[in-house]
Amino acid sequence: MSEQTLLQPIKAANIDKARESLEKARIAHENYLIRQQNSDLQEAIEYYIDAVKYDPSMPEAYYRLATLMWEQGQISLDTAIEQCKTAVSLAPQNVNAHLYTGFFMKLAQDFKSAEQEFKSAIKMGKFKSGRPRLILSQSILQKINSQNASAGDYLNFLYYFLSGSIMLAWDRPSMKMFYKNISDDFSVFTFNTVGKFLEKFKLYPSAEVVYKQAIMTTNHGEIFYNKMGDLALKNKELDLTVDCYRKVLEENPLNREVLIKLATVLQTYFPENTDEAVDCYEKLLEFDIDTPQIYYELGHLYLRKEDKINSISAFKLAVERDSENPFYNNSLAYAYSKAELYDDSIEHYQKAISINPDKEWTSIVCQALGSIYAEVKGNIEAAISTYQAGIILDEKNYELYLSLGDVYMAAYDLDSAIRTYCDAILLNPEDYRGYSKAGIALWEKDYLEEALVSFHKSIDLNPDNEYAQNNLGILYLDGLGDAEEALEYFERAVELNPNYTLAYFNAARASEAMGFTNDAANYYQMSIDLNKITQELDEEDIYSRLHKLFDI
Repeated sequence: MSEQTLLQPIKAANIDKARESLEKARIAHENYLIRQQNSDLQEAIEYYIDAVKYDPSMPEAYYRLATLMWEQGQISLDTAIEQCKTAVSLAPQNVNAHLYTGFFMKLAQDFKSAEQEFKSAIKMGKFKSGRPRLILSQSILQKINSQNASAGDYLNFLYYFLSGSIMLAWDRPSMKMFYKNISDDFSVFTFNTVGKFLEKFKLYPSAEVVYKQAIMTTNHGEIFYNKMGDLALKNKELDLTVDCYRKVLEENPLNREVLIKLATVLQTYFPENTDEAVDCYEKLLEFDIDTPQIYYELGHLYLRKEDKINSISAFKLAVERDSENPFYNNSLAYAYSKAELYDDSIEHYQKAISINPDKEWTSIVCQALGSIYAEVKGNIEAAISTYQAGIILDEKNYELYLSLGDVYMAAYDLDSAIRTYCDAILLNPEDYRGYSKAGIALWEKDYLEEALVSFHKSIDLNPDNEYAQNNLGILYLDGLGDAEEALEYFERAVELNPNYTLAYFNAARASEAMGFTNDAANYYQMSIDLNKITQELDEEDIYSRLHKLFDI
């Protein structure tokens, strides 16, 4: 006797037990629907599980078990969908398996896939497809309520609703239950349509009233709090926006669309609510959608909190999932630089530059990398090459010309510095900084008259620049020997910045040259007091000059 023959009685017994368990589950399920008692629900779940254990090929047990376990919060929507797909794979011609699969897809707002399942059920039911048609019409109506609908969506809704109503005319119990559901959806549809109409004509207060009424009338707060939040954001009522989005999440913590909206609003307008924005993004990670972008946003939030370790970790996770994204590499490089991990920073800045998604953007990255070479590594050649590469990418990047000029000044290549600052001035003749920097380079080159013109132009453009005022005073004092003219600029610099140690020291020198001993002494004493904090000058030199004022 074969092994298969021996197993046949066991299989038959298991099938009988499965059917018995399924029948008990149905009874318990019906009792739960009528009495809404948790004990009936638990009993139904246990019997459905038993049915699956005895006969794993029984499709009904899968989709009904998925419904109850999802309602209990024991499984996610994705798991429920997979359960129903299993039922479909076991019985491709089972109308209910397709209907339940479509139901959960609709809940997940995957309306396209849901419609495919409902249409499969309609095709199988043929002239007995009233229920699938009405369910499909209901799904289309929900899609219209939650998304921007096309004319075709409205026509499809009418077609399936009318044809389903005709075919379902003899099925009164189902018809009664369906119309109870469809009436609620029609109510949502009505409030939604009126609200959109009022918004279109910018009758925002009236639209808000309609949405508030809808929340009280339809029990679909999730939809209408979302709409109120969008409307409030449009009107820049940011506190109301946040409150409405929070209300949505109270009703459905896994509303991905609203989690994104709330996180974005908090991140943009409420920097003090960084922790809440972080929580939103961490919840979004559970969906496993656009994960690199979410880590990227988290990285910036951690930077705002000055949490260097977590910012690096977040940006690294973004780069690991999308290594060729220049923006992720650039942000990781910046996070490394904030943590003073400069070699790692250089590596990722170079990666971002090599990808070069946009010339203007990449030129800015070149500036960031060049500053590390110049200010941290002391590699002047690398800094110059990087800045020059940035200028080739974007010849209109004024900041790059200034940075390149500064590197030439650090290397005391005065001719190159002057030429570069002049290029910056030609590019943006209304920015005072180019003239001020050029003035210093010209003075170092002993081009006194040109330096005076450059500093005067800088001050004309920005009279409140204390550094240009001080430097112009130095030119008059040390270049032209005009202490009286120089003192005016030093005093103006001190007026603009009462803590400017060098300006006090220079004012003292100018006063001394003019024979104003007491004024000079006061200025020297001020520079001594401030220098204890700023450590800009040689304190012994200041004391020496102060004592010299009173030597006989």
